[in-house]
Amino acid sequence: MPEPLIIVGCGGHGREIFGIVQAVNASSEDPWKILGFVDDAPSDINLSRLDRLGVPFLGPVSDLSGLPDEVRYVIGIGDPRIRAKVAAAIGPSRTPATPLIHPTATVGLDNRFAEGVVLFPGVRVTTNVRLGRHVHLNQNATVGHDTVLDDCVQVNPLAAVSGDCYVGEQALIGTTAAVLQGLAVGVGARVGAGACVVRMVPPGATVKGVPAT
Repeated sequence: MPEPLIIVGCGGHGREIFGIVQAVNASSEDPWKILGFVDDAPSDINLSRLDRLGVPFLGPVSDLSGLPDEVRYVIGIGDPRIRAKVAAAIGPSRTPATPLIHPTATVGLDNRFAEGVVLFPGVRVTTNVRLGRHVHLNQNATVGHDTVLDDCVQVNPLAAVSGDCYVGEQALIGTTAAVLQGLAVGVGARVGAGACVVRMVPPGATVKGVPAT
């Protein structure tokens, strides 16, 4: 019997996650039943896009608190800082957020994924990787062996995080960026699109370019 699921956030990232759910349902014997989206400040254009998808808008995020525990949720917000705030607001009162892994993603051996992890199409995670709560790996991103990504990290499309790396909570790795072997990206840091990280990135820093500075 399909399990009920709500997506938090009806922007583009949330609607992409809706597509992941559809792909999972097409290849699984245990499908999800999407009840709809919740969002505290949906734009008119995003509401119209939901309408075209045929998926209802249910109301603000606080509506989750009144639903039974069997209704699961996933946070569909691309900005890691906002994702972390929403996760904190939802709090521990509900059952853990569901993880979602697109059927075209590949996952190696002995990895540990926390609640709410989302792997988009084409993602590659090798071995002995730890992904914290609400980590999102976007299309065709790769994460190498023995790497740790803390809570609410966002890795954008085609980015590569090499082996033995550490990426701190709420950090963002931009599209096509690369983090070289054994390096750390600090809490809340931003790595710009196309950057190549060749040294440690301090917490809260924004780096860009090749090499990233």
